[in-house]
Formats: sequence, structure tokens, C-alpha cells
Amino acid sequence: MAIHNVLVVDDSRTEQMYLTGLLQKMGMRVRSAGSAEDAYKQLEAEKPDLILMDVVMPGQNGFQLTRAITRNPEFADVPIIMCTSKNQETDRVWGMRQGAKDYITKPVSGAELSAKIRALG
Repeated sequence: MAIHNVLVVDDSRTEQMYLTGLLQKMGMRVRSAGSAEDAYKQLEAEKPDLILMDVVMPGQNGFQLTRAITRNPEFADVPIIMCTSKNQETDRVWGMRQGAKDYITKPVSGAELSAKIRALG
């Protein structure tokens, strides 16, 4: 599966801009959402090829949102990479159990992100 369109879900505008820059250098088109509610709107507007998901957000957190997206038949085929500062093994395991395809801890390196995305394709 070729990945061209990515949705970055993160409540930090700085993190959105950083990840957008990395992804655009890889030739991808990027949209961003700052909350679960905004992410749902973005999903309904245009289904992405990949979602980068933060965990710690106000309201619905990234684990909950990942579970909701992967259990929705309309979006279940969209891979999600958790992209978070939560670096405990239990967090990684929990994220994968919610349906994430991979897990990256911040700060994100461009090389690691690129490798994880290539591994999905």
C-alpha cells in the first residue's frame, strides 16, 4: 500500500508542524488535527493512508481514539502509528492492543519515522 496522505493527530501545534515538515520532506501530503473531535472530522472529509497518533490529548486520548478508529469498518484499514512521549513498555503494548500498527516515542527522528512508514508499505 502506497502512503501519500497522512493525518497527524496531536494537540501540540509545535509537534504538528515538526511532523508535517518530516512527512513533507518524504513527499507526503499532510493534514493535522488537534483533538479527537477534529480527527473524526478530518477522517470523514478524506480518508488518509496513515494516521500518526499522539496519546496525551485533552478529552478523548489517543488510545481511545485509536480503538474507535480501528473498530470502525469504514476506517479499520487505515494504519495508525502511535507517536507519543509515553515511553513505557506497558504504554507501547497497550497502544498495539488498541489497534496501532507501530509505536514511536518522541522526540521523533526522521529516519525512524521513514523506516516505520516504509515497513507498512
